[in-house]
Amino acid sequence: MVSRSYSNLLELASGEAPSLGRISRRIPRIMTVPGIISDIDDDPSESVCSDPSSSSTQKDRIIMVANQLPIRAHRKSDNNKNGSSSSSTTTTSNNWIFSWDDNSLLLQMRDGLGDDDVEVIYVGCLKEEIHPNEQDEVSQILLETFKCVPTFLPPDLFSRYYHGFCKQQLWPLFHYMLPLSPDLGGRFNRSLWQAYVSVNKIFADRIMEVINPEDDFVWVHDYHLMVLPTFLRKRFNRVKLGFFLHSPFPSSEIYKTLPIREELLRAFLNADLIGFHTFDYARHFLSCCSRMLGLTYESKRGYIGVEYYGRTVSIKILPMGIHMGQLESVLSLPETEAKVTELLKQYCDQGKTMLLGVDDMDIFKGISLKLLAMEQLLLQHPECQGKVVLVQIALPARGRGKDVKEVQEETYSTVKRINETFGKPGYDPIVLIDEPLKFYERIAYYVVAECCLVTAVRDGMNLIPYEYIISRQGNERLNKVLGLEPSTPKKSMLVVSEFIGCSPSLSGAIRVNPWNIDAVADAMDCALAMAEAEKQLRHEKHYRYVSTHHVGYWAHSFLQDLERTCREHSRRRCWGIGFGLSFRVVALDPNFRKLSMEHIVSAYKRTTTRAILLDYDGTLMPQASIDKSPSSKSLDILNSLCRDRNNMVFIVSAKSRKTLTEWFSPCEKLGIAAEHGYFLR
Repeated sequence: MVSRSYSNLLELASGEAPSLGRISRRIPRIMTVPGIISDIDDDPSESVCSDPSSSSTQKDRIIMVANQLPIRAHRKSDNNKNGSSSSSTTTTSNNWIFSWDDNSLLLQMRDGLGDDDVEVIYVGCLKEEIHPNEQDEVSQILLETFKCVPTFLPPDLFSRYYHGFCKQQLWPLFHYMLPLSPDLGGRFNRSLWQAYVSVNKIFADRIMEVINPEDDFVWVHDYHLMVLPTFLRKRFNRVKLGFFLHSPFPSSEIYKTLPIREELLRAFLNADLIGFHTFDYARHFLSCCSRMLGLTYESKRGYIGVEYYGRTVSIKILPMGIHMGQLESVLSLPETEAKVTELLKQYCDQGKTMLLGVDDMDIFKGISLKLLAMEQLLLQHPECQGKVVLVQIALPARGRGKDVKEVQEETYSTVKRINETFGKPGYDPIVLIDEPLKFYERIAYYVVAECCLVTAVRDGMNLIPYEYIISRQGNERLNKVLGLEPSTPKKSMLVVSEFIGCSPSLSGAIRVNPWNIDAVADAMDCALAMAEAEKQLRHEKHYRYVSTHHVGYWAHSFLQDLERTCREHSRRRCWGIGFGLSFRVVALDPNFRKLSMEHIVSAYKRTTTRAILLDYDGTLMPQASIDKSPSSKSLDILNSLCRDRNNMVFIVSAKSRKTLTEWFSPCEKLGIAAEHGYFLR
């Protein structure tokens, strides 16, 4: 079968039917080790088409692409090097033990798609560095056992790509942090940007090894791989490609400070469907497209679309959810029950009320602001001293650098000062936990806490409130530990920053400006003093939403829209134009024909009644022209057209009727459509 995607712009210019390229062979659905298939055409300019007869009986395939694979890798110790595991979710190589990472979003999404309907292939990096001599073996094992395609990056390249460009330049800017000085955020560094592009190119190469371009769907995740859509679209003009941004998208005033702003926008637009957590993030993106690329967008039947060179790029707005099954299974663990019992003795049995914060130790999570609000609460309400405890769980930061150290130092010093001021024997108002906690231990804190505080100054989504709500719903075993009857309504309270992605979804939470310390302290007091019935109503409302809008619902909804968006692919003729990151695809109707001079002249001579509409601004008169009035030569040509009785000639312009009447007064039979056709003569 001949590929139906084209990259030759000369064919478009000639107006001829696209030439038939080399016959493309079907790529196997799973490829083992890179480079072992010799009969595959390696020309990246050709689009490869799969054989529909052989794929019709197979499941839909989705290639999930993210910075990290949902895999845990552990190097074998010398004493168990010869050991092996028979577990269905664990496998070994000569030197490594591999298992699923249950906390990975990519793995959690699979449960919502259904193994019977969808086959999922994962492409990404491993957290551990694999020696080049071991990479072929590891690739084979991960592909056969886990359907994972590892992307191996040299350590130096990975550091410049991830810790350099992603974490020091993109991540701060997308969280509204401008690099006003070298110490504040990361100034744009061209070499780091080149490393970022190189890594995205390597990811594209790995995807090429396993993709059936006209059958498979590709779903790319987050800001680590924002130029990947361009590389994929360049290889296969009609690839079915979705992209979801898990971080905030900043306002145009912030985004336009990025030196490579247009390259990233065009890369986004090489996807078919772009997903955002909130309406604000999508609105900011559309505003950037409008102001920097001059693109228009409209809403049709509830779907937002951006017109881009004949393609309609759809915009999806849907907040992500949590994995209900995983959370409920952890709630049922005996270890969780034991930890809840321990915390009840430590706090509730001592007459103390627990407030809880769970945050990464980074500059945008607002930990210090939360601590200051707690201090303000103790100052304004002395009755809370000795009774209210803020437990702050500080998870390890995902990045590294000077800013992380500064946050740690500020947090430690603030906690020490507040505890010295308000602490008593047997009572510390703030308990800081900065050592790694197991997931069940964190869940136990959720179960016991009366209120959860999320005061991030900027966060893409933040699922901590969702986890807290489900944990507070509990189960029968936890009800017994807590001394509750099965019919007792559950309750929970949330104080959340208005600058995080989950905030619009939690209408029963107390929303705060985290920078306003007094307001956060008042919100904490309100959460503690609120009537029990009100807490129960808010919890019930939140639980209904979180339990139905889970990660499976989110993934299924996104892929449904991706499938809908890509239905028009087979009805379009596509040409790739542009070089490098300026590449884009022009999509035209199959019946499109180039308007040639020979056809115009022939049709003109054959017809006896002709309507000729001539645009003035930018067509008859160049936009850059200083003198906008028509030349004498233009007037002579118009007059010669108007003298032919078979012609009806109109000038169409945005100019006023007065101006056009004066300019074209020598043309007696010329029709005028002034002010975009509002006035006709």
